[in-house]
Amino acid sequence: MVLIGIKETDSEEEADYLLNKLLKMRIFPDEEGKMNKSVQDVDGELLLISQFTLYSSHKKHRPSFHKAMNFKDAEKLYDYFCEKSCEHIKTETGMFGEYMDIKLVNDGPVTIVIEKEF
Repeated sequence: MVLIGIKETDSEEEADYLLNKLLKMRIFPDEEGKMNKSVQDVDGELLLISQFTLYSSHKKHRPSFHKAMNFKDAEKLYDYFCEKSCEHIKTETGMFGEYMDIKLVNDGPVTIVIEKEF
């Protein structure tokens, strides 16, 4: 499962970069138990979920979401990311902007955040 936060300055260029990185990241165990295989190497699948709250700011007692991209543009970029992902690997998606009840079992101690820095 991949939680996708889209910030106001993101573009298709960042989406392409992040998808490429996501598909090639060696985060699955090899025969020796070392993180040495990508999602493609293990014939995995992706579940892509939009999560604008990843770009919230918590400086005070109430979160601010001013760094998140506006709804309309974020939906377009999320759809773009999902379409590109489907070109490379089996991909399922959540429903953009909808309330969803998602259950995740984190099997292991690793959570990875990836961003493209310019």
